[in-house]
Amino acid sequence: MDFFISPAMAGAAVSQPATSAGLMDFAFPIVLLVLFYFMLIRPQSKRAKEHRTMQSALAKGDEIVTDGGLMGKITHIGDNAITVQLAENLEVKVRRESINSVLPKGTMKKL
Repeated sequence: MDFFISPAMAGAAVSQPATSAGLMDFAFPIVLLVLFYFMLIRPQSKRAKEHRTMQSALAKGDEIVTDGGLMGKITHIGDNAITVQLAENLEVKVRRESINSVLPKGTMKKL
């Protein structure tokens, strides 16, 4: 059974000099957190800020796309809900947060 587990040998304790391994053990998680911040957290918060800015700048007559893929023109803006005209006699109310993007003017006529 010695080939599975090496036998423990009793011997004199050898003192190792203090090295910078303790510093490296501390620095690695810090570097990892900084990397996560710049690669994941910061870009996501930047996109969320741009989305909030776009939602607050919505105006009557803008052509929009919702999260569900519906395309239409804004006819009325409320505090939380926006009325969107999808077709000639078809209007729906959607939440302000569900608007994904604003289309360039005249896109609805091209389709």
